[in-house]
Amino acid sequence: MSKWTSVSLPYVVGNAADAWAAEASAAGGIGTQRLLSVTEHTADNEAAAALGLDPGDLVIRRSRVMLLDDHPVELVDSHYPVSIARGTRLAEERKVRGGAVGHLAELGYPVRKVIEDVTARLATEAEVETFGLAERACVIELRRVILSDDDLPVEATVMTSPADGRRLRYEITP
Repeated sequence: MSKWTSVSLPYVVGNAADAWAAEASAAGGIGTQRLLSVTEHTADNEAAAALGLDPGDLVIRRSRVMLLDDHPVELVDSHYPVSIARGTRLAEERKVRGGAVGHLAELGYPVRKVIEDVTARLATEAEVETFGLAERACVIELRRVILSDDDLPVEATVMTSPADGRRLRYEITP
C-alpha cells in the first residue's frame, strides 16, 4: 500500500456503509469488504471492558476483512452487547444495509461520542500471512468504542492493518 491517510469521521457519522468504498476510490482503488463471520459468544476481557459488560456476558461479534483492489488491508472485529444486537441486522450473517452505525441509530442508539486508541505492534503469524507481510513487520491496531446517549457503549471495534504507508489523521473542532 502506498502512503495512505485514514480519517475516522466518515465511519461514525453519515453513511458509514459507503465510507470505505469512498476512501479507497479517493486513493484510486476499489474498496470492498468480505464478511468472515457473525457469532454470539462470551465477550473477551477487552470487549467486555470496552462495552461496560461483566465478564461472561454475551456479545455479537462481526468479523470482516477490508479489501483494496481485492487485497486484504484491514481486519475488523466489531462487538455489540446482545441486549442491543440480538434479533437485529447486526446479528445476521450478511452485510448491514446502511452500515452498522446507521442501524444502531435506527435502533435508538445514535453516536454521541467516539473514543479511539491506536497502538503499533509486531504482526502475528496469521496477520503476516493474511496481509502478505515480511515476518518482522508491524501492524497498527485501532480500538474504537462508540457511545450513545448517557455514555452507553454500543460498539467496540478492533481494526488491524499493516503499518507500512499508513497514517491516521485526527481533526478536532472545539
